[in-house]
Amino acid sequence: MATAAPAAPTANRAELLAIADSVAREKLIDRGIVIEAMEDAIQRAARARYGQENDIRAKLDPQTGDLRLWRVVEVVEEAPEDYYKQIDLKGAQKLKADAAVGDFIVDPLPPIEFGRIAAQAAKQVIFQKVRDAERERQYEEFKDRTGEIITGVVKRVEFGHVVVDLGRAEGVIRRDAQIPREMHRVGDRVRSLILRVARETRGPQIFLSRSHPDFMKKLFAQEVPEIYDGIIEIKAAARDPGSRAKIGVISYDSSIDPVGACVGMKGSRVQAVVQEMQGEKIDIIPWSEDTATFVVNALQPATVARVVIDEEEGRIEVVVPDDQLSLAIGRRGQNVRLASQLTSSQIDILTEADASEKRQKEFVERSEMFQNELDVDETLAQLLVAEGFTSLEEVAYVEADEIASIEGLDDDIATELQERASEALERREAAAREERRGLGVEDALAELPHLSEQMLVTLGKAKILTLDDLADLATDELVQKKRPEPRRRAENAPQRAEDKGGILAEYGLTEEQGNEIIMAARAHWFEDEAEAPHAEEAADAESSQ
Repeated sequence: MATAAPAAPTANRAELLAIADSVAREKLIDRGIVIEAMEDAIQRAARARYGQENDIRAKLDPQTGDLRLWRVVEVVEEAPEDYYKQIDLKGAQKLKADAAVGDFIVDPLPPIEFGRIAAQAAKQVIFQKVRDAERERQYEEFKDRTGEIITGVVKRVEFGHVVVDLGRAEGVIRRDAQIPREMHRVGDRVRSLILRVARETRGPQIFLSRSHPDFMKKLFAQEVPEIYDGIIEIKAAARDPGSRAKIGVISYDSSIDPVGACVGMKGSRVQAVVQEMQGEKIDIIPWSEDTATFVVNALQPATVARVVIDEEEGRIEVVVPDDQLSLAIGRRGQNVRLASQLTSSQIDILTEADASEKRQKEFVERSEMFQNELDVDETLAQLLVAEGFTSLEEVAYVEADEIASIEGLDDDIATELQERASEALERREAAAREERRGLGVEDALAELPHLSEQMLVTLGKAKILTLDDLADLATDELVQKKRPEPRRRAENAPQRAEDKGGILAEYGLTEEQGNEIIMAARAHWFEDEAEAPHAEEAADAESSQ
């Protein structure tokens, strides 16, 4: 191998190690990463000096600062394909007597002197490596801190988004994560919640929030020692940022009042949180496992007369006195909206007059339905409704004793009513079957599980006519429950797509049942795939004959 006279390096050993130590301390990264970046930079500079085709390695001793540079070639049996990185066995044995095929021969190289261009390239390599290591360090430092409150200094404001200097990293409070009408100036100290940490190519993105309900919960934990110690827990929180908020609290120590502890002496604790949240009013209410009790508490300061819970629909109907309606709804629906968020349920507000009118309307509709379908007189139909029967299915499939136990009825009447209810259901099914066929819905859909003829009519009206049409649907498109429309809806408010629900939302099918329907509709696809190989084999056999 050719040799060259040693050239004076651009930096001595002590300087290289001093640079590595300085950069590692400044960027708070491991010293070994900086040394590795230096080695990479020196390797690139050496390839520029001796040729990019060569496999050149560099090693910087982290203790002494000694720099070693060498070229590596692989020993091959015959003529090498790459003369820069391979050498034949005979040539290798001239350099190293015991060389064998597959060995690597190290050819030491003299240190190089960095020219201006090489030095600039090496500097860029080191900067890039150090920058990558710094970003990784930032991500590792903050990735497990989601949900913490952190204090930073406003660095700049860009298009309404606030960039915050967190010391070792930067975070951003997006416009929708800020408290409305809150002004931030460069240099202001600001507290916020670490909402999410995302790893991205340009470095970790730390998203902060001052409008999230958890920000309020963490502030209370800082101000109320009982929450920090776990004696009191905030079970639910809801916010209309900058305006009003509600929290539901519970105490695990019967001697401590959870509401009083959160309010503090003369309101000192809650006022500290209110000031941080720019004057946002906070209602602190006792949390209860009983949904009805919690709803009554959540609607404070309004007085509630009655609560009716529909667990299947996740809907709660609240009846209030006429003079409490505006208070229960709140300004622009704020009070009932926050109460709905707090209880994770849709709350409908009705006055006592509205509730009475609704009950009367339902009573009349159900009575007329029983009169027409069961061919009974008005008195008997009203008696069934008064006893809680709401549909033909309930009459047909409950225990006969339950009907017979109604005052004025006996076993014979109960049996007759159930027979008539079954016949009425069969008539409905037959009529729905004819309508379904008239819409062009394939009979194959009627063989699928969980689908009634009335459901098939609904599918037909939605232009779902074949197995393929149904198989192309996602489960939520089929059975996702319709979001209940509030009785006190803002005028001209548009109905969102997610409010409309799936095609069969009105029938109360579960997500599991929806999955079974979709998979059953797709079954013929897999049958076709299974038959295809057999068809090809048959064709091959026929051609061979």
